[in-house]
Amino acid sequence: MTALAINTDVGEGFGVWGPADEGDLLDQVTAANVACGFHAGDPDILRRTCEASAARGVAIGAQVSYRDLAGFGRRFIDVPTATLVNELLYQIGALEVFARLAGSRVSYVKAHGALYNAAAHHTGHAAAIVEAVTLYDRELPLLCQPRTVLWEHAVRAGCRPLAEGFVDRGYTDEGLLVPRSAPGALVTDPAEAARRALRMAESGTVTSVSGRTVRIAPDDGDVSALCVHSDTPGAVAITAAVRASLSSGGITVSTPGALSEVPPAVLATERSEVRR
Repeated sequence: MTALAINTDVGEGFGVWGPADEGDLLDQVTAANVACGFHAGDPDILRRTCEASAARGVAIGAQVSYRDLAGFGRRFIDVPTATLVNELLYQIGALEVFARLAGSRVSYVKAHGALYNAAAHHTGHAAAIVEAVTLYDRELPLLCQPRTVLWEHAVRAGCRPLAEGFVDRGYTDEGLLVPRSAPGALVTDPAEAARRALRMAESGTVTSVSGRTVRIAPDDGDVSALCVHSDTPGAVAITAAVRASLSSGGITVSTPGALSEVPPAVLATERSEVRR
């Protein structure tokens, strides 16, 4: 791996709540996972966040969620698959308007919170994410974890799944994220996060909370993006340390979605026209 993206969750406020200025963090990343209004975000925040991201050349990604403002999108909601497809399209479309006004566009999709975790094993909700992406723009990269139901659905549908690693979250022996309520869920030491980031980039592996070496990259590829959550204590310092560590290893940072990052199985799939 010689290049990858660093992404973070931004725009996660509502009305008077939430950070007013995320500029320091946006200065460190190459991709912004913008809350689209269902777990956080409102029209003012969406527009402001898109403008701040575009001004820095940071890629704008739609961070789609269950309709769960009260729970910040961290609660599973058993919404029918067809309804979830429409709710995801609604969110992507809302963000696209503000991204275009800022001179950019939605350039990738990533699920948030409970939806991200559920789609790793929930067939219906994984299928809903993939269907929403293919209906909107089949060529949009989809950030997710390899060897999950979502990844498998994306590959079969001819989408562009990009393998994502989390430098500030603990991993289970199965290569999934430790629940936030469990011990070892968060990594807040910048030096440790930096070491993890370089290891993820170079070998596609991480040490689980039980001490096991776990592969988080696809079998035939590399990790394509690293995430630092904006609400992790010290997120700016963590991201700066990650960038420095990657640079020391000769790894550059870029926006998500370069063709070289797409698994061969996906490249072999015929592309379709963008459907609006």
